[in-house]
Amino acid sequence: MFPIKDNNPKILTAYATFGIIALNIIAWLLLQGAGSEPRMSATVCTLGVMPGELLQTLPAGTSLQIGQNLYCILGDSPNWYTLFSYMFLHGGWLHLLGNLWFLWVFGRSVEDSMGPFRFIVFYLASGLAAAMLQVIFAPASAIPMVGASGAIGGVMGAYLMLYPRVKVTMLIWLIVIITTIRVPAMFMLGYWLLVQFVGGIGSIGNDSTGVAFWAHIGGFVAGAAMVWLFVNPRLLRKHPYYGWGSSKPDA
Repeated sequence: MFPIKDNNPKILTAYATFGIIALNIIAWLLLQGAGSEPRMSATVCTLGVMPGELLQTLPAGTSLQIGQNLYCILGDSPNWYTLFSYMFLHGGWLHLLGNLWFLWVFGRSVEDSMGPFRFIVFYLASGLAAAMLQVIFAPASAIPMVGASGAIGGVMGAYLMLYPRVKVTMLIWLIVIITTIRVPAMFMLGYWLLVQFVGGIGSIGNDSTGVAFWAHIGGFVAGAAMVWLFVNPRLLRKHPYYGWGSSKPDA
């Protein structure tokens, strides 16, 4: 299942959401060379989160081959800036486009409730929480983590708390059948979180899955927990379909 759009009217121009999307695209094109080597692998190594390096659980000099002729080498001191830089990098075109589409679908409505400045701080805080949980569950991993999905998980957690009954149009495909359905956000987001949790349980003790499930979970839970610290009540009251008592979530 893949979300196409939500049925939530937008009140503000989503300057922060547009800006974050633009920064991710710029980083992909200029820093990562649109996926070309060796720039792609080099940026993943230097700007991605490596838990074993942050926690110093692996000896300096530990290497991991991630490109044909490129190795990630763990440094002798933590690079804490990667806890923020990682969320603007991606591992491929599909990774980038998928993440940015989820941000487009859910980010604008969350920004509507906060305003652009609060939304930016909230987004970065969610991404930081996502990285920290992944580090906790894979403390000895030398595999670099990149991607905006942890921070976007925080946006999705906030959306669940703010607009649980608003309908989300989903694209579904069953072998040769492709169709769309509309479901309340609480069902779509709850299903997404369940998939991440099942994947996270399966990844314990195995950090080679290629998916940072615990970062997704950490971002989602952090976003759901922090949202009320960032919401602007004046803006939220202008929104017609927020909360569990929303009268017309289908509009």
